[in-house]
Amino acid sequence: MIEDKELRDLFRMESEEHLQCLDDGLLSLEKRPADQALLEDIFRAAHSIKGSARMLGLNEIQSLAHIIEDTLGAIRNGAVPVDKNMTADLYQKLAVVRHLVEEAVGESIGTDALLIPSPEPISTREPKPVATEPAVIEQATEAASETPKPESAPTLSAEPVNRPEAKKTSFQIGTLRVDPQRLDVLLTHAGELAVTTAHIARRLLEIDTLVDSSEEWTRGLKTMGLSIQDESFALKGLSQLQIQLSQLRSVLYEDSRRLDFVSEQLGNGIRTIRLLPFSTILNQFPRLAHELAQTLNKDVELVIEGAEVVVDKRILEELKDPIMHLLRNAICHGLEDSVQRINSGKPVCGKIVIRASQSADHIKLDVQDDGRGLDLAEIKRTALKQGLYNAEQLALMNDLQIQALILASGFTTTQSVTEISGRGVGLDVVRTNVEKLKGSIQVYSTPGKGVTFRLQLPLTLATMRVQIVSIQGRSYALPLETIQFSRRLKTSELFTMEGRQTFSLKGQPVAVDYLGDLLELQNSTETQAEVLYSIFLMVEHELFGLIVDELLDETEVVLKAQSKLLKRVRNVSATTILVSGEVCPVLNPSDLLKSMRKQYLQGSSVAIQAEVAAVDTNRKKTLLLAEDSITTRTQEKRILESAGYTVVTAVDGLDAYNKFQSGQFDGVVSDVDMPNMTGLVLTEAIRKDKQHADIPIILVTSLSSEADQRRGLEAGANAYLVKSAFNQKVLLDCLARLV
Repeated sequence: MIEDKELRDLFRMESEEHLQCLDDGLLSLEKRPADQALLEDIFRAAHSIKGSARMLGLNEIQSLAHIIEDTLGAIRNGAVPVDKNMTADLYQKLAVVRHLVEEAVGESIGTDALLIPSPEPISTREPKPVATEPAVIEQATEAASETPKPESAPTLSAEPVNRPEAKKTSFQIGTLRVDPQRLDVLLTHAGELAVTTAHIARRLLEIDTLVDSSEEWTRGLKTMGLSIQDESFALKGLSQLQIQLSQLRSVLYEDSRRLDFVSEQLGNGIRTIRLLPFSTILNQFPRLAHELAQTLNKDVELVIEGAEVVVDKRILEELKDPIMHLLRNAICHGLEDSVQRINSGKPVCGKIVIRASQSADHIKLDVQDDGRGLDLAEIKRTALKQGLYNAEQLALMNDLQIQALILASGFTTTQSVTEISGRGVGLDVVRTNVEKLKGSIQVYSTPGKGVTFRLQLPLTLATMRVQIVSIQGRSYALPLETIQFSRRLKTSELFTMEGRQTFSLKGQPVAVDYLGDLLELQNSTETQAEVLYSIFLMVEHELFGLIVDELLDETEVVLKAQSKLLKRVRNVSATTILVSGEVCPVLNPSDLLKSMRKQYLQGSSVAIQAEVAAVDTNRKKTLLLAEDSITTRTQEKRILESAGYTVVTAVDGLDAYNKFQSGQFDGVVSDVDMPNMTGLVLTEAIRKDKQHADIPIILVTSLSSEADQRRGLEAGANAYLVKSAFNQKVLLDCLARLV
C-alpha cells in the first residue's frame, strides 16, 4: 500500500478516472475500431496510469499498463486488428491492473463483480507487433521485479506528450472531498433548527394570546368603579405591558422569519453538497453487462438515459446492488438467446434501458428490457407450490398484482442452477433494499415484449412529507406519497366480503381495516361513531383503506434513525418528533399491507388448516442428514440444530435409507456423491414409496453443472443447492418453505 496518505488519495482518484475511461473506451472500441480519437483517449489513459505508477514505484501496475499501452499503440498503427479476442484479453489485463490499484490504495476503486466467471478469450494469440507482450499476465508481475528498462526508470520529468497541455490550463479542483459523517451531523442540526423554528412560531401564538388577554383586562378595568387614581395607575401599568408585549411580538416575528430563512438555506445547502449524478454508478454497468452477455453468448445493448440526474449520496450507494441485480436478472432471464429472438421477429441484439428521471418530490428509475416478459401462469404455479397464496386468492388478483409476486421473498421460477442464477436469492433483495430507502418498486410486463422495473425513491432520506393521524390519543405518520385520498365513511357503507371488511369504490371492492388493529393496539375497534375517518393508500398496485380516529395535519418531518437495538420494527420505518415534542412513529405502508393480508389469512381456510397441522407446537421437526464427509456433516448438523431441528445423521446413502425406513422424518438433506448409495439413488428410492412421495428432499452437493442439477430434479429432489456457493440462510429458508 502507498504509505503517504495524500499521494494515496490522489492516486486513487486519478486511477478511478483513468480506469473508467479504459472501461468505456474498450467497450466502444469494438463498435468503432477505426475511431482514432477514441484510441487516443484510451491510449492516454493507459499512459497516465503507467506514469503515475512509475512515480510511486508501483512496478507491477507500471508493467501491465505498459503492456496495455503497447497493444493499444499497435492497434492505433493498424498492426493489430480489433476483435472480441483482443478486447477480451485487454479486459482481462485491465482487471488485474484494477486489482493491483485497489491493493495499493487499500480500498475498492472500481466496479463490483457480477459474481460471474471471468470470460476467457477464445484465442490466446497475442499480437505479434507488440514485442514487450509476455505470454501470460503472471509473467508481467515477475518482469516487474526485474531491473527496469531505461524507459521505465523512475524520473521526475514528464514525457513530452502531456507537457504542452499542462501549460495551457491552470490546475483547478472541481470537487471538494467532504467527510460524509460530518455532513450527517450538520444535516441533523439543520433538522433540529427546523424544529426550533416551529417552537418559536408556537410561542408567537402564546404571545398573541397574552396581548388579547391584556386588552380584555383593560376593557374590564374601565367598566369597574375604581377611583381615578387607582384607575390611572392600573391603566398605565397595562399600557406599558401592552407596549412591551407588542415590541416582543415584533422582535419574535422578525427572528422567526430570519430563523426560518437560515434553516431552509442551511438544509438545502447541505443536501446539495451530498448530491451526486447517477453517472457515478451507472457508468460502471456497460462493461459489466458486456462481460455477462459474452459469458451467456448473448448480444446485449445497454442504453443509459438520465445519467445527469443528481441524487443523495446515500441513495446512490444503496441503489448500486439493486440495479446490478436487476441488470443481471434482465440479461440472464429476461432476454432470449439469438435463435429465440430471430424466431420471435426481434432484433438479434437485446436491448436494456436504464432510465433515471426526477420530479418535484421523488426520483424515478426504470430498468427495462425487450425480452420475453413474465409468464403469469408460471408465477401462479410457483406461488401455489411455495404456499404464498391459495387458488382462490390468486383468482382475485389482477395482472399487476400477480406480476408483483416475483418480488416475494425466495420467489423464483428458475429450474436450473448456474454460476450466476438459481441460488434461491430472488428479486426480494431488490425490494428489501428499495424499501429500506423509503421507496417502492413496481413491475410492468407485456408477454413477448419485455419487463420494466420501476423504482420510485424520495429525493432525500432526511425529511419526508407525511399525514399525521390519531389512534387512541396517539399520533402516527403515514408517508404522503403512498396516500391516494381520504374521506369519511358511514358504517352502513362497509360490508364483509370473504372474511374482511370492504368498501365499494366505483363498483370495485377495496379492503378496509382499523389501523389500531393492524398495530395490535388494545380496544382499537371499539367505537360508537356512525361516521369514520378513513385514508386510502396504494402499495404494490393494491389500494386499501385504513380507519383512524382523526386526521390531524399534513406536514414535513425530520426522520430520526432507528436505535441499533431496534434495527427493524414491524409496521414502523422511522420516528420523528412533532412540534408539540411528541415522539411520532412513521408507519411503513408495505408492512401495513402485509399485516392486513396476514389478518385475512388467519381468518381464512388456509390459516385454519395451518392451525390444525400445527396443534403439536412443541414437537421439533426431525431431519435426516446424509453426508459422507465428517467435517461437512458436523457443520451442517450444527447449522440445522441451531435452527431448531432434530437431526439424525447418516454416513452414506445406504445408511440413510435404512434409517429412513425405521424412523419418522419431516425432511431429508443429502449429499449426492456418496459411497454405497448416491443421493440420487436415495432420492429415487424414497420417491418409490407412495407413503413418502411428498416428503421434502434437498440435495446439497458440489456438483454444479446443469446436467447434474437436472438429474437431481428428475430423481425427485425439491431443491438443489451447490456447496461452492453454500449459504446457510438459503438452506434454512428453503427448509422453512418446504418442511
